[in-house]
Amino acid sequence: MNTRRILEWAGLAAGVVLIAFGIGALYMGIDGRGTVRDSIKQEQIVFGDATDPAVAQHAKQYAGQQVKTGDQARAFALVMREHTLESTGGLTYAQMGRYQSAAKPTDPAGTNDEAAAAKDSSGQPVANGARNIWVTETGLTTALNMSYMAEQLSIFGIVVGIALLLTGMGLLILALAVLGGRFREEAAAQAGVATKVAIGH
Repeated sequence: MNTRRILEWAGLAAGVVLIAFGIGALYMGIDGRGTVRDSIKQEQIVFGDATDPAVAQHAKQYAGQQVKTGDQARAFALVMREHTLESTGGLTYAQMGRYQSAAKPTDPAGTNDEAAAAKDSSGQPVANGARNIWVTETGLTTALNMSYMAEQLSIFGIVVGIALLLTGMGLLILALAVLGGRFREEAAAQAGVATKVAIGH
């Protein structure tokens, strides 16, 4: 088998492999997107109405709807962040102390100084409740943003799958055309030899 024949069959094999990978990528992308949406839907998260300033700013088009998609999950995460900032006076987790301040117990800034912290009945420093809100917010918004990212990756997988399928089909058609031409050439050459032999006799 010469080099040309090897390349022709290699092109055919590459086309088949690309089509197989394309089908696999399409299946995984569609399955992943469905899994993400099913998981989000199970949480029964619903946007508030448009009178909520955070909803009006980040998710006006989704007001009153249940969160079912990655885009909606990301929008809800932004709404949650706004609500958390409202609860903490505009301070983020890193801007607040671990403890409630004894001098200013209503100040969400709190303190990191145990001596200046408010004490409970057992004499232990009282945790800064406003800061703890961020712990919950971070966990929930991270999950929502991960849902958004997972859905985007599944869409990317679908696009890649389609691209691989089209590329594989094109390569397969090209390889078959080349092989078909090769076979026709060989058949014509053999027919010519047979004709010469017949004439010679």
